[in-house]
Amino acid sequence: MPFANITRVEKFSSCHRLHSNNLSDEENVNIFGKCNNKNGHGHNYKVEVTVKGLIDENTGMVMNVSDLKKYIDIAVMEPLDHKNLDMDVPYFKHCVSTTENVAVFIWQSLKDVMHNPNLLYKVKLFETDKNIVVYKGE
Repeated sequence: MPFANITRVEKFSSCHRLHSNNLSDEENVNIFGKCNNKNGHGHNYKVEVTVKGLIDENTGMVMNVSDLKKYIDIAVMEPLDHKNLDMDVPYFKHCVSTTENVAVFIWQSLKDVMHNPNLLYKVKLFETDKNIVVYKGE
């Protein structure tokens, strides 16, 4: 049977502050600039979640898209949408909420809820139209 990729796209809004407790205030400002604003800032993120696998000969699907939507709702939308990443998401209490780390969080959260996590192939997270992170679990 042939392999195929399925990608589901969702959008969510979150705010955060780029700040590392391992650095001084001066180092944080030098590294993160305006993104270190003590009041934080927000983004309208777009996430693309891709699964990859064999097309099942009985169903004609790699995965039911409604299941993928459900997994994204649980792993991405519920914990991240309209949240302050640093204050509302325990994962980011001791981890800088960079787009890279948000992509890793999404990957790990999806792996935790998927019936067959081995199908997860790629998380592509758009912080802006120009700032994009791709994470493949490496």
